[in-house]
Amino acid sequence: MTIQTPDWVKHAVFYQIFPDRFARVVPTDEAPTNYVPLEAWDAPPTLRGYKGGNLWGVIDRLDYLQDLGINAIYFTPIFQSTSNHRYHTHDYYRIDPLLGGDRAFDALLTAAHDRQIRIILDGVFNHAGRGFFYFNDILENGRQSPWVDWFYIEDWQLSAYDDRLPANYQGWAGNRALPVFNHNTPQAREYLMQVGEYWIRRGIDGWRLDVPFEVKAEGFWQEFRQRIKAINPEAYIVGEVWEDASAWLDGTQFDGVMNYPLTAATIAFTGGDRVLMDQVEDRSYEPYPALNAHEYAHRVKELVHQHDWQIQLAQLNLLDSHDTARLLSIVGGDRSTVRLATLLMFAMPGAPCVYYGDEIGMKGTIDPDCRSGFLPEDQWELEVLDYHRRLIALRHQYEALRVGSYKELGAKKELFVFARQLEREGTTPETLIIAVNAGETPVDEHVPIGDLTVHPSRVVYGEGQATWEPGADKLHLSLPARQGIVLAE
Repeated sequence: MTIQTPDWVKHAVFYQIFPDRFARVVPTDEAPTNYVPLEAWDAPPTLRGYKGGNLWGVIDRLDYLQDLGINAIYFTPIFQSTSNHRYHTHDYYRIDPLLGGDRAFDALLTAAHDRQIRIILDGVFNHAGRGFFYFNDILENGRQSPWVDWFYIEDWQLSAYDDRLPANYQGWAGNRALPVFNHNTPQAREYLMQVGEYWIRRGIDGWRLDVPFEVKAEGFWQEFRQRIKAINPEAYIVGEVWEDASAWLDGTQFDGVMNYPLTAATIAFTGGDRVLMDQVEDRSYEPYPALNAHEYAHRVKELVHQHDWQIQLAQLNLLDSHDTARLLSIVGGDRSTVRLATLLMFAMPGAPCVYYGDEIGMKGTIDPDCRSGFLPEDQWELEVLDYHRRLIALRHQYEALRVGSYKELGAKKELFVFARQLEREGTTPETLIIAVNAGETPVDEHVPIGDLTVHPSRVVYGEGQATWEPGADKLHLSLPARQGIVLAE
């Protein structure tokens, strides 16, 4: 079987937006019903409060994102819901009015596509909110509801709100606010398939699938892929699978997953013993214990060669997300860890994804603190923004960083060196070498270059020196502590 993934994804730099917290613009003709009490933008975020970020605000910031080099946006859910994160879906066919409704979404889609920015939506197809019409009908009509079989009803009566009583239905992770769909019921399954198709026809460029491993119905994701790809073969289907995703990456289901295994290894290498356990120990990706360069290189090699190369190039690489603490807070404010990890994310095979605000140095402990309001410009860390701009520009400039092969060159103590190389028929291969010193002391090392036929020596990013030994069979690297460099021809 020949596996094919969307070509555009391999050339994408993603930006993840949590809509309630990114930007807010109020149109002059805003519906009066949307003038509601909101949390102060700069106040610490809460689990239940709304700050009122909306899609009009995203449109207002598209020029900023385009200038940064972003060409794809992944939104956490935007359908009508009763939560600021909107994973409690009430209506899969309606954009939340507080986000600007369908009018704002249509304007956003047009404005983004005019800038060649793709839009990926979050598909929450394992569970709904208890206000979802078909579940609400069960609450109202009990066993006489026509939609009883759409969910896992265990007994009567249902208790959707009183936690002193048994819920008597399955909620995701035991949460009665999130009734789980019965995907074996043909009508429920077809409903979700049609939701997926509807928004692809409306013009979105793909789906990020929430907890897809919870959907056990045979053939569900295979059918979903077939139906989505029948409408748009270049639609991106990316799953949220935190651990080994091999079962979903056989070419018949997802194009890629959120690459948390690489996230974990990268944090363990660049952050080492700086990782604060109270920020990560209840998550599934385990960015600990500390890894030295050799251990990191071994883990990266395993991950890069675990799946078909087309799948690997479509993996969504990230350092943090709305489900984790921000990396800067994970490592207790150590900025060098974030800088080194960001370099590795942009240099590895797979599409990099920046969580909103990371590019300006935002901090944030575990939920809800990791979902705070985007900082005003006078609070931006300009140095952080600068290296994000430079790394994104390098990613766009050098095709080898996007689709080139991965070659490990050396790993010793805290020094990790690898190459990305793109073969070109009739011309010299485009070759870049990336070296990272995660240690606290400078390194001065000779690195064998393996079978590289091109010897890049020009530093295009970072601090350090590189020279080739006579005969060009070894690269001499001198790197300061906690620094990384990129070499090009």
